[in-house]
Amino acid sequence: MDAITADDMLMFINAAITSTAQREFHGGADDQRLSLDFLHDYMIGNYRDLYAAALALDINDHNAALIVRKLLETTGDATAAQRRVEGELIARRLRALPPQRVYDLFRALRRARVNNRRTRAIIRDWVVGRPDPAFDAVKYRTGLKRALRHAHVAPDGELGTFLFASGNHRRYDTPILETWRKAHYEHSSVYELPYTVAEGFAAKHRIDRATFLKRIAPRMTRLERLRVQESARRGNAAVAVDLGSMPLTRLASYVLALPVPERVERRAELTGALRAAAVRAAGRDAGAWGRVAAVLDDSFSAFGSAQKRRRPLAVALACHYLLAELAAEYVPLWTSGRTDALLAYPYGMTPLGERVLDALDQAPDRLLIVSDGWDNAPYGLASEVLRVWRARLDPERRVGAVHLNPVYDAADFDAKRLSPAVPTVGVRDAEDVPALVEFARFTEGTTGFAELQAHFDDRVARFLEER
Repeated sequence: MDAITADDMLMFINAAITSTAQREFHGGADDQRLSLDFLHDYMIGNYRDLYAAALALDINDHNAALIVRKLLETTGDATAAQRRVEGELIARRLRALPPQRVYDLFRALRRARVNNRRTRAIIRDWVVGRPDPAFDAVKYRTGLKRALRHAHVAPDGELGTFLFASGNHRRYDTPILETWRKAHYEHSSVYELPYTVAEGFAAKHRIDRATFLKRIAPRMTRLERLRVQESARRGNAAVAVDLGSMPLTRLASYVLALPVPERVERRAELTGALRAAAVRAAGRDAGAWGRVAAVLDDSFSAFGSAQKRRRPLAVALACHYLLAELAAEYVPLWTSGRTDALLAYPYGMTPLGERVLDALDQAPDRLLIVSDGWDNAPYGLASEVLRVWRARLDPERRVGAVHLNPVYDAADFDAKRLSPAVPTVGVRDAEDVPALVEFARFTEGTTGFAELQAHFDDRVARFLEER
């Protein structure tokens, strides 16, 4: 029974890391959503404690919000002790989520008519804990209003007036509320508001797009700068992006979105930024992994989908730069055969078997395969190569081998596996690779459920200590 529990939990963690219920190259959005919803319902129905503990792991924001929603919808099924632990985990995870994601969660709870006492208390505590309620009132006005109404909270003073009072208010003492009031008739005040709010006022005042982007740039977040890059170029308005502070996988996505000629032109800048981000991600593990061979999938399926454009390739590119820092010696092998990682683009078939053979010829200490697992040139060769290698050439498992898969397979309720001989773990961001490689040992069948339970308990304890 413990073995079944461990397998189910590992399957769920892989799904919670990789799936966002959006279309993938090999699967439609409806299939992804239905598969993920079923998996969540199965896990909370059978392993509620472990399901809640997943909030302490490196799962993506979509699944973290879905876990919170499922836990709150089924409050009546939990014991008092479970509710206490779940409450701590939920509160801690909500503080780590982007605020817009939390407001979307509260809206979903409202639509589902989940309004028990615990839900109201969690909403109240989260809103009270926000660092700048007035900023939230301006940037997330509708979401905040709905959340307060759902939690039966009526804020006092100017905040309550701003959110709920009808009619015009002559003047606010709170600076950002007063700036918002002035922006209705004063163009200069528009540029002192958050970008998403200012954009609506710019349209109202018919401000030229290039002029608006140039003047609002200092108020934009890093993600907002990335998102308006293309429209800014079309409007002849430059919006500077600070590459030096970007996380590795996000930076890889940015690089891949650039036209190839621009990547060539900015090679030194982009390569330097990717290497610097990789150094930060590697931290104290830099150079500690010995000789590493990596098989990196840049086949056509690495394009992903319109919703997750080039996401699998971005993970592979980010892993490439990270592994170069983690390894003492590093051998990258792209499925396309290309050697210039900066110019990567999705193309061709997926000859994983051939590349795995090439990687093993390097006599590595570690073999990492970053791929969606669709081995098709020829089909199944990688699985057979890995099986024979493990059985005949490395039965003692001297070489550590892990398959990192950035794509959720809806049909299997898991990240698609290459071979039973090598563990497969889901990967969302390359920055998580060191922890995921360590986690992979639980999928090999060499550890027991007690060790997996201890790992979860340790992660939960450390997660709740991070305030």
